[in-house]
Amino acid sequence: MNRRSFIAASAFGLGLPLATRSAVADALEQHRGPVAESDPATSGPDLSANQIVTHVEAFYDKIVTFKASFEQRVALELPNKNRDVGGSVFFEQPGKMSWRYTCSGNRVVSDGQRIQIYQRESKQLFDQGFEMSEYPAALSFLIAHGQLEQTFELSKFSSNSLNLARTHTLLGVPRHRSTAYARLLFYVDVRTYEVRRVLVIDAYGNRNRFDFFRSTLNPRIPLNEFAFSAPLGTQIIRL
Repeated sequence: MNRRSFIAASAFGLGLPLATRSAVADALEQHRGPVAESDPATSGPDLSANQIVTHVEAFYDKIVTFKASFEQRVALELPNKNRDVGGSVFFEQPGKMSWRYTCSGNRVVSDGQRIQIYQRESKQLFDQGFEMSEYPAALSFLIAHGQLEQTFELSKFSSNSLNLARTHTLLGVPRHRSTAYARLLFYVDVRTYEVRRVLVIDAYGNRNRFDFFRSTLNPRIPLNEFAFSAPLGTQIIRL
């Protein structure tokens, strides 16, 4: 794994080569269940992928700042390597984000220019330019206006095995080949067109899922939320 892929993998379990549609279906089969706050038994209007994307981008175009709680599940194709974590996340247009992991104390922070990934247990901080990083494209709908359709070829995804109520599911294929991921699935609330879940998949069966809930649109966020100073004794690795 090259260092760019390692950075992504360290923070989000990425570093993903080309996946097949069957791998996508297999991953979905293992992530059944309703997205948070999407309970009723209807699946929403029958819209095209382009119509859904238009609604999603219209929703996020109104947002300058965003905060939410999140849960993350990283499922690796290795015995006993599944892991669930969570915390709080903050975004600000353009490109700023701050992830606070509750139990581990890990941080992922970007000021829109650079991304810092702090791992408390290993006492390491990885620092690289924003434009060098692969994984922010997965969250382009939150950190850059109108980037979702520019970044991915999007189509509707459906499966008889799914039990995702009141949710549109979009399959995203990167327009430019990425070493960080191959396929993404976006789970969209049919009422609000807010993205409630993002699932990232690789060819080896590794799956990385983010669920967003208790979101607040356009909150006031302290300026220092998007800055991070590593504790003394931290090894800083700049790429």
